[in-house]
Amino acid sequence: QMQVKESGGGLVQAGNSLRLTCTASGRTFRNLAVAWFRQAPGKEREFVGARSWSGASTQYSDSVKGRFTVARGDNDNTAYLQMNNLKSEDTATYYCGASTGFWEVVEGIRGFWGQGTQVTVVS
Repeated sequence: QMQVKESGGGLVQAGNSLRLTCTASGRTFRNLAVAWFRQAPGKEREFVGARSWSGASTQYSDSVKGRFTVARGDNDNTAYLQMNNLKSEDTATYYCGASTGFWEVVEGIRGFWGQGTQVTVVS
């Protein structure tokens, strides 16, 4: 059974950068697609970005395009969400997920999901 776990969240000033880590156990991310979602208090869960492990397919929400990047790590067990030029509206709990289907993970259906890591952006 695959498990994923997010880490790297915290308190950051607006305009700064933060990198979240998604770590796989039980199996690697190889041949899977990885996505990040987020959920702010009182709001619905929102798609942030996704990539196939090969990098051939990527997708980002308009709200983060050009600022956030889903990247693979140095090994097949690690993926990242690099967040640059953070804004207060980026404050949320961020979730990582992986699935065999790229559009499945973009839509947040099926797959394996972590428990989330909190990101708080202050002005």
